[in-house]
Amino acid sequence: MKSVIKITTFLSMLLLIISCGSKEEKKTPVESKPVKTEKPVKINTSEEGTNLHYKGVGEIKSVELGAIDQKMAEQGKEIFTAKCSACHKIGKKFIGPDLQNVMKRRSPEWVMNMILNPEKMTKEDPVAKQLLMDFNGAPMANQNLTKEETRTVVEYFRTLQK
Repeated sequence: MKSVIKITTFLSMLLLIISCGSKEEKKTPVESKPVKTEKPVKINTSEEGTNLHYKGVGEIKSVELGAIDQKMAEQGKEIFTAKCSACHKIGKKFIGPDLQNVMKRRSPEWVMNMILNPEKMTKEDPVAKQLLMDFNGAPMANQNLTKEETRTVVEYFRTLQK
C-alpha cells in the first residue's frame, strides 16, 4: 500500500512539474493605442470680450447690428420681463447668470442660439455646458420665442451695457 501511495505522489508531482514547467505560451501581440489624458479645460464664462466671435450651436449664424433700435429694445424688455426675469436679474447673479453687459461677453448669435434652443446648446456648446455647471445644473427653460422675439431681447440686452 505504501508503494502505491509513493507512486501516486510521484506521478502527481511529475504531472505538476510538466504542466507548469517548460511549456512556452504563444503570446499574441497587443496593439497599444494612445490614451487621451487631457485635463478638462475651464472655459471662461465671465470675462468681457472672451467669446465675442463665437456663435454657439444653432441656426443663427449671423446677426446684423446697427445703432440701437429703442422701439425694438422696449419690446425685448417686455418679453424679458414676462419670460426671463424669474431666473435672470440685471446686475446680479440669480438662478441664471447676470445679464448686465452680456453683449460684452457673448456674440449676438450665441445669445440668440441660447434663447432659441437652450437644450441643444447645453448639450453641445462648451460655453453653455460650463454655464450649466456654474449655475448648479439649473437648465435654462425654453420659452419658445420666435427669431424675431429673440432678436428684440438681444436689442434690449444691448441697452444694458455699463
